[in-house]
Amino acid sequence: MLKQNLPTYAIVELLMRLADHDKSIGDYKNHVIYDEGVMVKTTGGTIRFPLDLIVQQFENPELITDMALLNTAISFKPMR
Repeated sequence: MLKQNLPTYAIVELLMRLADHDKSIGDYKNHVIYDEGVMVKTTGGTIRFPLDLIVQQFENPELITDMALLNTAISFKPMR
């Protein structure tokens, strides 16, 4: 999957899944794609997603473990 074709709804779905662990992350506002991943701005702050996690959410979401989600949640930076 090309980075330009990254499905935004897969990011939104990941944020919904992360809300089960931390509601303060908030809702999707926008995102920027970098070589090392995707920086997502939410109503609660910013969070980094590995590109492969978003692709996996799109292609095989059932294979994403809670540990992978928790490791991603650690990158959350709340708004100040």
